[in-house]
Amino acid sequence: MEMVMANKRKMTMGLVVGNRGFFPDHLAKSGREEMVQVLQKAGMDVIALGAEQSKYGAVETHEEANRCAELFRSKADAIDGVIVTLPNFGDERAIADTMRLSRLTVPILVQATPDTPAKMGITHRRDSFCGKMSACNNLRQYGIPYSLTSLHTEAPDSPEFAKDLEWFAGVCRVAKGLRGLRVGAIGARPAAFNTVRYSEKLLEANGISVETLDLSEVLGRISRMKDTDDRAVAKLRSIEKYVTTNAVPEAALLKMAKLGAVVDDWMKAADVQISAVQCWTSLEENLGVVPCTVMSMMSDSLLSSACEVDVCGVIGMHALQLASETPSALLDWNNNYGDDPNKAVCFHCSNLPKHFFKDVRMDFQEIIAGTVGKDNTFGTCVGRVKSGPMSFARFSTDDVNGRIRGYTGSGRFTDDPLETFGGAGVVEIPGLQKLLRYICEQGFEHHVAANFSTVASAVEEAASRYLGWAMYAHSA
Repeated sequence: MEMVMANKRKMTMGLVVGNRGFFPDHLAKSGREEMVQVLQKAGMDVIALGAEQSKYGAVETHEEANRCAELFRSKADAIDGVIVTLPNFGDERAIADTMRLSRLTVPILVQATPDTPAKMGITHRRDSFCGKMSACNNLRQYGIPYSLTSLHTEAPDSPEFAKDLEWFAGVCRVAKGLRGLRVGAIGARPAAFNTVRYSEKLLEANGISVETLDLSEVLGRISRMKDTDDRAVAKLRSIEKYVTTNAVPEAALLKMAKLGAVVDDWMKAADVQISAVQCWTSLEENLGVVPCTVMSMMSDSLLSSACEVDVCGVIGMHALQLASETPSALLDWNNNYGDDPNKAVCFHCSNLPKHFFKDVRMDFQEIIAGTVGKDNTFGTCVGRVKSGPMSFARFSTDDVNGRIRGYTGSGRFTDDPLETFGGAGVVEIPGLQKLLRYICEQGFEHHVAANFSTVASAVEEAASRYLGWAMYAHSA
């Protein structure tokens, strides 16, 4: 049932190798070689000074810092993040100068290689433990944000650093992916959903643009599209391949196919990466279908799509998807689960990506059907959410204080029994009551983005440290 995610993006890391001459500089040589091998083994490209450009390809002098910065500037478009490795104490000024002169705004990870107790003599003593503090002190003086490994010192070839490197790659993808993001807002916010109001201006000030498309234009383009249009026919085949449609009338499927084709065309023309779509209840009344399956297919293809024009909600979906490189969903914090204070039902009616389900079929939308009739509500993805680790995130524009804020955390989807409609799953989150109180006290929305992953800390790090957003990291 799951999609095979074959489109993992190759990362490119800039590498700064610290060196300080009155420490053993042969460690800089071996440390550079070791870190390059580790990064390449992790599938990353590396941009670093070579031995012909500086002593051992490290930075110690201001001239070497200038040289490394010039290299980084020449490759700025390719660089996702920078690793600062300290195989010995390192020159903190050269490290900070390199980053300032490079003018890069990417995340930085500072790593220090541990000493070996049996090799503490003058020829092999590193003192990276101490040098890391000096490097961080200078980066902070220069006003340059940076991230840290989970342990103060970690060998490049250690399991701890491998895990930290994976985490840092997620941080880099989120920071880079949210800067310059273009979001498609299709239709107006439904009148009954004051909850999803947001400030386009605050998003724009943070490098995120919103492109709008009136729903009348969508409906007009659909009405002019022939049933035999190649785009509609291709989309219909994609829908039938994507989900079981046995209980759905052919006429409804064709309407969905045209809707999907129109949205696809517009997103390409407008150069938007993700979308938020009006559903309730204009599409049902004026087109005669719900957009759920079309949106589910987009999210499953890593083109996150949220309902009710929840633009901030889809940005949360996108952030989680960037970090994990797997599909996200937008869910309601919807119900208690019995009397367990750490469990809740997360639900939508539903446009969840296929990636989320144990099993899924297309059906009609039971809630809206009571208002507009069953025949006008085909297109939902109905099924039970599978079990597994869960990361969640929510962003919101805080117009009163002129900032973007949010929260992140982790838990898991469980196999607890649940009899309901739509797309639903039981979540277990340590300290859930504390989180729910925080959401209500701070006036956050009832929608939350979710992802089958453990990437909440990477999203929080990127949003708070590199984008400057006010974030709450939930813990029990």
